[in-house]
Amino acid sequence: MAAAVLGPRGLLALLVLVGLVGGGLGTSPAIRTHVTEASGRLILTCNMSTTPSTAIAGHEWMHEEKVLQTDTESSPITTFTMDGTMEEKSGVYKCVYKTVPMVEAEVSISVPPQVIAYKKSEHGNEGDTGVLTCKNPSFPPVSSWVWYKTGQEPIINGSGRYIIKSTGNKTELRILKLSIEEDTGDYNCNATNTHGTGAAIVNLRVRSRLAALWPFLGIVAEVLVLVTIIFIYEKRRKPDEVLDDDDGGSAPLKSNATNHKDKNIRQRNAN
Repeated sequence: MAAAVLGPRGLLALLVLVGLVGGGLGTSPAIRTHVTEASGRLILTCNMSTTPSTAIAGHEWMHEEKVLQTDTESSPITTFTMDGTMEEKSGVYKCVYKTVPMVEAEVSISVPPQVIAYKKSEHGNEGDTGVLTCKNPSFPPVSSWVWYKTGQEPIINGSGRYIIKSTGNKTELRILKLSIEEDTGDYNCNATNTHGTGAAIVNLRVRSRLAALWPFLGIVAEVLVLVTIIFIYEKRRKPDEVLDDDDGGSAPLKSNATNHKDKNIRQRNAN
């Protein structure tokens, strides 16, 4: 009945379309993958368990669109070895078989979040906004972030003076109008993904607004002490100089008196 409705040309077109779709439904060769860690090295392996439609002309290993290794071997098994641990090298890698069409498979190295504090210690001035940052460079991405101050309940975004901004593998905690008494301390950033949890600690130190003036005030104090010492020294030295001047002035008078006495004696002898 459908053929009668479509007519000869419509039926032919339908058969051609079904043939094309059927050809496109062919399955790719099965590839088994696994990762081995030993002696600080990782070995990634792909094993094509079925025969491809065409001969294998070589292999490639890729990570984030970058070619890591290439060869011209025809083996159904290909491996890639790299130094490091799973925590350091987590991510999605690809093994590519150079066939027609090319066949590829993903090799995932998945670990719990490896959280890192952007700065382990942050400083802020009282009244300013403090920003604490954590990130996760590992795979898979973080599904949720939680901030809390050591010994306290988790911080709720938008509550009080707290603002949390999280985008995938990065999170920021902003604390408005920093207070020395309330905000100084350790803050924990916790991350969760499909393979577990991870955390890091950021220490926040809040300084008084006058803290920046202490170096300047110290210099001023040193200058004042130095000036005072010089002033006292000069004041004590001046009386000694006056006495020296007086002694120097009396010496000629004594000499004149002696000369006058000698003159009188000569006059008496003459008489």
